[in-house]
Amino acid sequence: MPMAANDIVALIENALPGAIVEMRDLAGDNDHWAAKVTAPQFAGLTRVKQHKLVYDALGGRMGGELHALQLTTQAPT
Repeated sequence: MPMAANDIVALIENALPGAIVEMRDLAGDNDHWAAKVTAPQFAGLTRVKQHKLVYDALGGRMGGELHALQLTTQAPT
C-alpha cells in the first residue's frame, strides 16, 4: 500500500522540528513523490548528510512502503 503524503510529512517534521516539507505527487498514483525539505538542522551540512537525515526520519520505509522519493533539501535562508 502506498504511503500518504501527510504520513511522510509527519515523519519528517517529527524528526526535524521546524522543518517545512512540500510534497508533490509525481505520477498521480500516491506512490512516487517529490519532497522539498527546508530545515534548520541542514545548516552547514553537505547535501548527502541532509538527505541522510531525511532518510533516517523515514525509518527504513524507503524502497518498501515508500516506493520512490525525489528529494530536495536546503537550510533556511
